[in-house]
Amino acid sequence: MIIDFHTHTFPGKIAAATVHKLQAAAHIHPFTDGTADALRASMRAAGINYSVNLPVATSPRQVRGINDAAARSNETGVLSFGAMHPDYGDWRDELARVAALGIRGIKLHPPYQGADFDDIRYLRILDRAGEVGLVVLVHAGLDIGLPDENRVTPAMIARAVRQTGPVQLICAHMGGWRQWDAVEELLPETGVYLDTSFSLGRITPNGDGYPWTEAELPLMDAAQFVRIVRKFGAERILFGTDSPWGGQAEALRLFRELPLTDAEQSAILGGNAARLLGL
Repeated sequence: MIIDFHTHTFPGKIAAATVHKLQAAAHIHPFTDGTADALRASMRAAGINYSVNLPVATSPRQVRGINDAAARSNETGVLSFGAMHPDYGDWRDELARVAALGIRGIKLHPPYQGADFDDIRYLRILDRAGEVGLVVLVHAGLDIGLPDENRVTPAMIARAVRQTGPVQLICAHMGGWRQWDAVEELLPETGVYLDTSFSLGRITPNGDGYPWTEAELPLMDAAQFVRIVRKFGAERILFGTDSPWGGQAEALRLFRELPLTDAEQSAILGGNAARLLGL
């Protein structure tokens, strides 16, 4: 079984505009049009059994609607997480409601939500999520479209984990996009999970005046990737692509080329995710 733990889809009526806006900000090439139908087609082509859709609440007023939509949209093969915003007033009851709706977890995105991850508003969300049994997946490290919003550093993650109760916390992009040396130093003993999304290979520019030099296009090298897997343990790594910003078939190919054991690859590609999702 192969599970992509990090994907994004958008409602059909806003998908084209949303993908256009995001790719213009990040100067990257999308691999699908951002719709659920396109994700399922990508999954079939890549041989992926399940994908986890991660909606983001960029304002408090979006939270309840996103969570209602997540509860309705868990279709065959695509499982949707819910969302929470640090400024949402009724966060305790809403997180309990998310769990009661059968949604397995929530997504947090501090760069889009305007708060540092070790802020008390996030700490209380983590505590409550742990209490009601929700998995939390947080964007970690820099965001390619918001490079000045450095709100989820490995140091912040370590501080947050020290101050909260038990919670299954997944840090996207191998624990901190473009901050992987600090991930290696600060996070192995924290118990957090990492997902592999947008960490291997190269940035794929959209050709629209992208701001990087050729030397900046490569992402994490294979040696560091494998080293982090071994430091954390393969049981704490989850395969993810960040579709539509990463190609599912392309990410699988890069992952399978790594010098990992069959047992490590099996755990990362699906075994760990199946356990967290109760599949």
